[in-house]
Amino acid sequence: MQMLIDGGWTAAGDQALDPVLNPATNAEIARVPRAGADDVRRAVAAAQSGKQRMAELPAYRRYEILEAVARRIEANQAELGRLLCQENGKRLAETTSEVGAAARIFRGYAEEAKRLFGKSVPLDSVPGLEASLAITMRRPLGVVAAIVPFNYPVELWSHKVAGGLAAGNAVITKTPEDCPLAVLEVSRYLEEAGLPRAAHQVLTGGRETGEALVRAEGVDMIAMTGSTAAGRRILEVAAATLKKVHLELGGNDATIVCEDADIDQVADALVAGRFTSGNGQICCAVKRVLVQRPVFDRLLEALTERTRNLKVGDPLDPSTNVGPLINTRAAERVEAQVRQAVADGATIVTGGTRDGNFYAPTILTGVVPGTPAFDDETFGPVLPLIPFDNFEEALDLANDSSFGLQAALFTGDLRRVMRAYEVLDVGTVVVNHTTAIRVENLPFGGNKASGNGREGIHETLLHMSKEKTLLLADVFGT
Repeated sequence: MQMLIDGGWTAAGDQALDPVLNPATNAEIARVPRAGADDVRRAVAAAQSGKQRMAELPAYRRYEILEAVARRIEANQAELGRLLCQENGKRLAETTSEVGAAARIFRGYAEEAKRLFGKSVPLDSVPGLEASLAITMRRPLGVVAAIVPFNYPVELWSHKVAGGLAAGNAVITKTPEDCPLAVLEVSRYLEEAGLPRAAHQVLTGGRETGEALVRAEGVDMIAMTGSTAAGRRILEVAAATLKKVHLELGGNDATIVCEDADIDQVADALVAGRFTSGNGQICCAVKRVLVQRPVFDRLLEALTERTRNLKVGDPLDPSTNVGPLINTRAAERVEAQVRQAVADGATIVTGGTRDGNFYAPTILTGVVPGTPAFDDETFGPVLPLIPFDNFEEALDLANDSSFGLQAALFTGDLRRVMRAYEVLDVGTVVVNHTTAIRVENLPFGGNKASGNGREGIHETLLHMSKEKTLLLADVFGT
């Protein structure tokens, strides 16, 4: 497969290629170009004319193009889901569902392209300006670089590319190194739907490709989802050119289980939110479970029974519950984190074994604050259970983190719900449901090391546009 620069599908300038491997088998399924610095410069130079064409494209045309892409995604949902499963390793049902979410996201941004409103502001609150008026409009930023992660590549890319185009920008996508194929395929739909030349370009490659985009003078905004370490590096590099940077980063989401919770409901939600969704590789997955002591043993028993019955294997097999991690490095990293947790005093209740890229769903007890198993994000199917005695203690434990993405609370007590909503330093508090949820028309994002700003159908266009004011002096009266 090739990448897209200045309206043409092309190889890398130096002909460099990267293999794309099936995580379940490590078999090569494709090769894609590895974009170098010269390729990045070509794309950024082309985007300067692409942004002019996009700025001239009326809102109804942006709507028509994005809506056409949404329909095309829906028509090819099964094929795209299978392609994504093979390159990403999530279960086929999940990847097919992700493609469906992408179609909804494109359609949502198509509609929002027609609703990027300004405002009028009477100025008679200021002495001397009684006869004056100001109006504002939102204009495109120019060139947006979208840096996309491996775990939900089509869905998360859809927010960035559809949002950027709906706001009238040119967009350059840097695909995830491990799984670029489905994004490349949907990019063909964008080209065939009638986008202006260089309005959207796609670069395949690794960290160096992304860093070259972040450094480039002709890029006005970086929209990135990925690790906190990568986000910090982007902020450092982007500071030299004063780019706007929007980051959605890691999480260490806490779930608080109160003594009045339905234990079977909780156990089902935790298994889904940590093990069977994304193979545990989700920024907002269940990462720490804080359980009120009277129900701790009951929940542990219910979780252990469910977890031991999960089938780990081929994500294309409908009977599989948990697939592989994205690559061997990721699986070895999770293995090392569990080994360190045991060294720090944790106990493996079930799981704790690796087979190639597959890591068995693992439950830990004996994890305490101050240890990496509590403080750090584990990007894989590992679930620590920590007891607590009173609700305020649980809130303190949940906030005892450098991350602040989402948190969940299982209880029927509305006062506890409102107290948690008041004091938890996170972007979203979820009640009686797993944290592993993202709704495209809600603002999504976190605090602290989990990122900055919010991403969603109603928020992203504001991030990807700029407000411009016209002040009309003395336009009323004689």
